[in-house]
Amino acid sequence: MPFLRNCWYVAAWDDEIPEQGTFHRRILNEDILLTRDAEGEVRALRNRCPHRFAPLSIGTRMGDAIECAYHGLRFGLDGQCLFNPHGSGQIPANARVQTYKVVVRHLLAWIWMGDPDTADPSAIPDLVGLDPDRFAINRGYMHTPANYEYMTDNIMDLGHIEFLHKGLLGSEAVRHAEIEVKQVGNVVHSNRLTRNEILPTALELLYETEGKPVDRWLDVTWYPPGNMQLVVGVTGTGQPERIGREAPGVHLMTPETDNSTHYFWSNARDFRRDDDQLHAALDQGFQLAFEHQDKPMIMAQHEAIGGEDFWEMHPVILEGDAGAVRARRILRKLIKEEQAVG
Repeated sequence: MPFLRNCWYVAAWDDEIPEQGTFHRRILNEDILLTRDAEGEVRALRNRCPHRFAPLSIGTRMGDAIECAYHGLRFGLDGQCLFNPHGSGQIPANARVQTYKVVVRHLLAWIWMGDPDTADPSAIPDLVGLDPDRFAINRGYMHTPANYEYMTDNIMDLGHIEFLHKGLLGSEAVRHAEIEVKQVGNVVHSNRLTRNEILPTALELLYETEGKPVDRWLDVTWYPPGNMQLVVGVTGTGQPERIGREAPGVHLMTPETDNSTHYFWSNARDFRRDDDQLHAALDQGFQLAFEHQDKPMIMAQHEAIGGEDFWEMHPVILEGDAGAVRARRILRKLIKEEQAVG
């Protein structure tokens, strides 16, 4: 299935892009060069010289220009060729590199891969938990050789945490969770509420429940094409949520290719902010859950599917799949509408 193009994808954490030099990453099968201008603003260009298609990332930054390492053509950060060292020096009309709209928000560099004239920064999801002045933030990046929609499914249906993350993130109470799914426009909310749950050891470390039963909410909000906010909170069983503790996180999926995904994640807390030991333990726990549990499973799933279409395989649909299924259907609808317009 084609990608949705007129939308915002995460290109990188802002601090991945160097103050000097360049950084490149493949997004939607296109190699994108990310760099900063003299004012420090992030700029994005196609990582390909229009002459013989050498990658500009191996060229040389010269002020607010990049010189191609192959034949010395020089391009401004607006994509226009500024200098041709050959012959008369005339610059061909088509000597231009494609550029992309980029906005830095929430510690992230967001890129618009479609028509730049339709890029609307207000369409970037308003994510909670990425303000370092308010939260202590664990965050990271994971490359996964699997299709991004299966990565999205993994967050939209958290019924797997009892089994895949047993003793780390899930307990038997998860299977009995109350599930609510609702759609507002093209945004899907998939919420779970467990009651009278004894938290796994790793979560007890974070929430300090002292082994007492709690109610836990796991609220996922999906924004097309694959950007999700996950808010996890706990309170004493039967107690109102407002007196509990809540940890907002993000799970942002950007397709690298049809068969590989860039996964940007975070988990934030506005309590125990200066607890370095807790912070290190959480980093270790998330590394275990994502790199050593989720990733191998999704890679195995991807290999087992072998490129077949999800719907043509007639998947069994369980109660907990409602949010993931709705997100898939919305995404397919949006892509078809975009393709129809051309």
